[in-house]
Amino acid sequence: MAQTLVINGNHAAAYGAKLSKVQFISAYPITPQTVIVERLAQMVENGELNAKFIRVESEHSALAACIGAASAGLRTFTATSSHGLAYMHEMIIWAAGARLPIVMPVVTRAFAPPWSIWDEHTDILLERDTGWIVFMAENNQEVFDTIIQAYRIAENENVLLPVMIGMDAFILSHTTTPVEIPDQELVDDFLTQESKRPFILDPNNPITHGSLTYPEWYMEFRYLLYKAMIDAKSVIKDTANQWTKLTGKYHGDLIDCYKCTDADVNIITIGSPSGDAKEAADILRSEGYRTGVIRLRVIRPFPSEELRQVAYNSKVLIVVDRNLSPGIGGILLNEVKAAFQTMKKQPLIHGFIAGLGGRDITLQNFISMFKRGYEILEKGEEPGIEWINLRKEVL
Repeated sequence: MAQTLVINGNHAAAYGAKLSKVQFISAYPITPQTVIVERLAQMVENGELNAKFIRVESEHSALAACIGAASAGLRTFTATSSHGLAYMHEMIIWAAGARLPIVMPVVTRAFAPPWSIWDEHTDILLERDTGWIVFMAENNQEVFDTIIQAYRIAENENVLLPVMIGMDAFILSHTTTPVEIPDQELVDDFLTQESKRPFILDPNNPITHGSLTYPEWYMEFRYLLYKAMIDAKSVIKDTANQWTKLTGKYHGDLIDCYKCTDADVNIITIGSPSGDAKEAADILRSEGYRTGVIRLRVIRPFPSEELRQVAYNSKVLIVVDRNLSPGIGGILLNEVKAAFQTMKKQPLIHGFIAGLGGRDITLQNFISMFKRGYEILEKGEEPGIEWINLRKEVL
């Protein structure tokens, strides 16, 4: 029976895995992700979930175990954060190249040194070129819904790629909000498609997989992975639409456009700060400004064409990066710039670095960023990069 639970984002991820009837869970704890696998361990222990749950000695081993289980045809799940994600990196590349439909929430967290357990998006964005589909959730309901959608997308025969779902540390992972949990039968129907896997490891039908490939064939394997990522765009959109028909919950497939099509200045965001950006846009609209928000729900495949379509009339795009690539600035800023390079009519694209290490990005910050966009437009300034809320002692 459908129900509404007041739960945190970590538990929302666990319930998404439960209703997806995952068969294999491999876990290693790391703050602020640990609660996800703890809740799943309880579900397995008390009989709520019929799955094999194994504890391993590291995040590298957690994903390696999932790779083995997925290669044998099981629906697999793990979760991690920050340094744990970095430790998995070798296996992350292997899972994508092996075309294994593993699903993994990543509770985004800053890197050390200095040590931080608070939110930042650098960890998940560093993995954007590995071949995983990458989502970023705005709220706990979207965390839950996207976990389930991720299995339908990953297991689609035209995709067969692993999926990460990013969720902001503590802002989502440890904050409780109402989450609607549909009937198990509804999710069962949603995930009934038969996945035509190219191989399943079976001792009764032995094959060789992932061994040495010479130059005359390696490039074709990479092309097929590239094509699968492009094909994933339509699958993601179709999956979002199908989920909406069943549940009424829609999160905007690749892009969430909030009053963005007629806006002079649009802010581009990912993750949980998007709600404050939307409120800021509403406040400024009431004062006569034409402002909007473009939330990127999907980072890979990057929605370049979709972004150009919704931002075609924008005069200024403000890209808010809760991440840092030293030497170039914000990762998303440069991805957005690349998306508009081929357009004859290009908006001014200005970047802000904000919220590193969990520092708040406030409603007033977003209002100021919108107004800065108008200032750049009116003064004819060259767009660039600014840092929000830096302590004066280091300036």
